[in-house]
Amino acid sequence: MSDRSHVLVIDQGTTSTRAIIFDAAMRPVAQAQEEFPQIYPQPGWVEHNPETLWATVLGTARAVLEKAGLDASDIAALGIANQRETTLIWDRASGRPIHNAIVWQDRRTADICDRLERDGHAELVAERTGLRIDPYFSGTKISWILDHVPGARLRAENGELVFGTVDSFLLWRLTGGKVHAIDATNASRTLLCDIRNGTWDFELLRLLRVPAALLPEIRDSAGEFGSTLPDLFGGSIAIRGIAGDQQAALIGQACFRPGTIKATYGTGGFILLNTGTVMKRSAHRLLSTIAWQRRGERHYALEGSIFSAGAAVQWLRDGLGLVENSAETGRLAEAADPAQQVYLVPAFTGLGAPHWESRAQALVTGITRGTTKKELARATLESVGFQTRDLLAAMLADDGRDPDSTDEVVFRVDGGMSASDWTMQFLADTLGLPVDRPAFRETTAMGAGYLAGLDAGLYPEPEEFEQQWRLDRRFSPTASSEDRDRRYRGWQRAVRLALAVDEG
Repeated sequence: MSDRSHVLVIDQGTTSTRAIIFDAAMRPVAQAQEEFPQIYPQPGWVEHNPETLWATVLGTARAVLEKAGLDASDIAALGIANQRETTLIWDRASGRPIHNAIVWQDRRTADICDRLERDGHAELVAERTGLRIDPYFSGTKISWILDHVPGARLRAENGELVFGTVDSFLLWRLTGGKVHAIDATNASRTLLCDIRNGTWDFELLRLLRVPAALLPEIRDSAGEFGSTLPDLFGGSIAIRGIAGDQQAALIGQACFRPGTIKATYGTGGFILLNTGTVMKRSAHRLLSTIAWQRRGERHYALEGSIFSAGAAVQWLRDGLGLVENSAETGRLAEAADPAQQVYLVPAFTGLGAPHWESRAQALVTGITRGTTKKELARATLESVGFQTRDLLAAMLADDGRDPDSTDEVVFRVDGGMSASDWTMQFLADTLGLPVDRPAFRETTAMGAGYLAGLDAGLYPEPEEFEQQWRLDRRFSPTASSEDRDRRYRGWQRAVRLALAVDEG
């Protein structure tokens, strides 16, 4: 007889889908992962095939159940974590997408965003959404699809089409179209949600030309989202937790106290600082976002986004062929010539916070005849540390703390790049503060699983969950402040060059 003492998590990311099962003590029991191809129709455009996303979700979820020797009757709840801002529109009747998913990295709507900025709408958008007008977010992607797929805008206005971020699309498919909803964290990334009250904003809908009939219902991050179709997994599973991947990682890192910070280094890099139940407006070009919502109460975070972290390592591997696998970069960086001052500014899809320049161009500076792939590998990994320092200084200032004082800063890391000891040590040296890596690094899945298990009554309240967080390793800074600042000044010079875009 089953006891429904496990939680199934679908972690749908930018380059792969992962499924993990946790037991009643929040220990991982089994996991499965599947990569999928990226689609680049034009420079600066990034798409995913929605059917491929769905196939990897089904495949990994079924595989992990088989690995764990469990079936649907053993699962108390299903949680979903997802790549945020990625935009899908599909037919309400058939469930078929009308266009490929436009990925969060995609920059095709830069001209739309520039026009909105020129027309003076930046302050309204920032006040209501906590965001900046940028191609990163879903709103202008929705409008682009409606304007470029024949007949789509009229069909949307007639209620024949629906919009969703990846969580909404998966929820629709998992429930057989019975539930069209989005959790508050994902809604807060659309440019359409007033995050002060957690509702769609009709003035913003008019501004971005998005028909209200497209939109899903905004729900709590931990709560009822319906049940899966029985034939998908051999029985129905209640869906009880959803969060955008970065907010899920904040929860998985047990950053429940205001002031705590987590940094996730995956395809991109995302740093979030918990600000509690207070939405703080940034004076340093950071974002305000919903961290989670439960029982109608919203918690907020300040966020800084690095568009290319692991993506820059992928470029070394797949674009240049300099390494065979990502792990090789750390060994190369360690063997690099310390006298060479090579910098990579990985603005492959523009620069995120605090610069917000969609037309910034990637570049490498400091190359000499003696530069080898070792120095390029080091520059690639170092770029993550430098970008993080940019963001942390802004974040501490916004939170009312002295950016030059890092005393008592709780800084927790996760994501694929956190496995690199060399990169995490450089991060600690660059920031001048301890960097804590958890024993379990799949914190995105952990956060979504915790939300689902919490709502199912399987997992404890946040205060008790926080006590269960375990440290794998603390990286303490070893570099002198003089060396740290000298290297950082070189980075700042390189960034100025990347931002010097020729508008002609």
